[in-house]
Amino acid sequence: MSTHKYMDRICAAATVFCLLLTVITISGHALGPQSAGKTIGYENRLFDTSRVHSIEIVMGDWDSFIETCESEEYSECNVVIDGESYKNVGIRAKGNTSLSSVAAMGSSRYSFKIEFDKYDSTKSYHGLDKLSLNNLIQDNTMLKDYLTYQLMNAFGVQSSLSSFAYIRVNGQDWGLYLAVEGVEEAFLQRNYGGGYGQLYKPDSMDFGGGRGNGQGFDMSGFENPFDGQEEKAASGQDGRQQPPDMPASDDMPASDDMPASNDMPASDDMPASNDMPASNDMPTGDGGVSGFDPSEMFGGAGFGSSSDVKLQYIDDDPDSYSNIFSSAKTNVSDADKARLIESLKSLSKYENLENVLDIEAVLRYFVVHNFVVNGDSYTGSMIHNYYLYEEDGRLSMIPWDYNLAFGTFSGGGSGGAAGTATGAINDAIDDVLSDRPMQAWIFSDESYTQQYHELFAQFLNTAEIDQIIDQAYGLIAEYVQKDPTKFCTYEEFEVGVQTLRTFCALRQESIEGQLAGDIPSTSEQQKGQQDALVNGDSVNLSDMGTMNSAGMGPGGREDRTSSAIQNGEALDQSESSQGEPSGQAEGGAPPFGEQMGGGGFSPPGGDFESAGEQAPKSTQQSAVILLILSAAALLVGLLVAYKYKN
Repeated sequence: MSTHKYMDRICAAATVFCLLLTVITISGHALGPQSAGKTIGYENRLFDTSRVHSIEIVMGDWDSFIETCESEEYSECNVVIDGESYKNVGIRAKGNTSLSSVAAMGSSRYSFKIEFDKYDSTKSYHGLDKLSLNNLIQDNTMLKDYLTYQLMNAFGVQSSLSSFAYIRVNGQDWGLYLAVEGVEEAFLQRNYGGGYGQLYKPDSMDFGGGRGNGQGFDMSGFENPFDGQEEKAASGQDGRQQPPDMPASDDMPASDDMPASNDMPASDDMPASNDMPASNDMPTGDGGVSGFDPSEMFGGAGFGSSSDVKLQYIDDDPDSYSNIFSSAKTNVSDADKARLIESLKSLSKYENLENVLDIEAVLRYFVVHNFVVNGDSYTGSMIHNYYLYEEDGRLSMIPWDYNLAFGTFSGGGSGGAAGTATGAINDAIDDVLSDRPMQAWIFSDESYTQQYHELFAQFLNTAEIDQIIDQAYGLIAEYVQKDPTKFCTYEEFEVGVQTLRTFCALRQESIEGQLAGDIPSTSEQQKGQQDALVNGDSVNLSDMGTMNSAGMGPGGREDRTSSAIQNGEALDQSESSQGEPSGQAEGGAPPFGEQMGGGGFSPPGGDFESAGEQAPKSTQQSAVILLILSAAALLVGLLVAYKYKN
């Protein structure tokens, strides 16, 4: 009797429970704490790495846009991504040295940034707000950026998604680019969830750090600080010791006081090589510099102070960290600034590290970063190309821009005379960058160093480098061959890919030896044990494309930009549908004519589907699935209750 007496209450409770489960399942985002990261919708669309994607840009006056690219100002255009049309989005050129380099070459193949919500905050590409299209400059392999992002993501580092895309402009082939997820709102949502923290892109003043900072920099006036440092690289050192202080520009002798060429000492009177400064006092040529500071080289002009971009604690005044806070990517309050400064203070003292660092995240970042030997970075001479993420006082690093990785930040040549390849291949994994606390803390305690080494061993055992290279090569080879604006020949691309494979194999061999103790893991140790280093004579870094050999520099090959577009012969918007685009590879997107229903590309003002209407589709589909599952759970609960009641 007692069972029947309370059965109605039990059934009612079961019904309420199932209803609550349904609400929580559908609205968990609003009712409960979020897990770190969430699926947005674009991840498996544009960033599906199993094919080369198609992107068509339609703009009324493309030539005028190209002429003003160095200003990095947004213009309005329409884009079609794998057959999906997006009307009235923003586009601008992007880059620092690459922006100036393209202009100096007389090329039009700029990198671009597409901002879907520039003119309408409701627009996105399946939730993606910003998209970078990298022009693959200084990269004959076409793979350096892509490979690094793949390795970072596979190893659990919060980093951008990327894939290859073949771009056409107004119906004409433009070239093969790397599509990269912008580190902005959508990235933060995907990796950290809705309650994400603060994002910064520290960079020296007047050089990098965001829009507009590339326009005042002239590559023709920049003398590479690493040129001619073959002896340094030949010794296998990475130059991470602080270089001697350079005299200020006004202390240098005037040109009239310089000795005439015939007054210079004869070569026999020059000091012997063993009387030259030790190699660890010279800037490196392999991209492993940390001690060299360009702001000091130029007397502080143009680059500004670098202490804050090194993530050093300076004082408690937020104005002392202008290179960080002026480059904030999220809205930053005074409390946010004070919290970050306090974290930097603890970091610089190596105190309270468990609370001011995401220990494992930072270690994983540096494992992959150090493997790929990128001198154009936080650990290099320019001290840039990274994002700083802070949440509740805990800091971590987000990678960015690796087209000059794998020892190609400067120089070239093979081992032996030039020596840069051997130096890069054996880049020491245990050098302490004392002026970079975000790296130096790893060696402040043996337990952190051991964890770093264990993660490095794990990375070497799990990284599928050859597989990534082979798959990507198989996808892009035909697109590289037909690319009308590429910075190298197809033959140079073939050689570059093979060189990249060889470099990675030798780099892995060197690091395995460093972890095992068979190869010195610091520059100072390597200086006295050069015979133990992995020989890099078979590698010519220039084959992969370097800072000094972009393939199409001043005085190099002529601009191969599509003449039909560059010379004012681009199809106008009404005629663009007549151009028959090249077909995609098997498994790729169909030609644009087929994508748009066989009628060719639709011009602006045509039947575009609103991007704002497209974005929620995946979310709606997920909600429907959850609703069905929740309804099923409710039905089961009611049936069980009914059974027991009867």
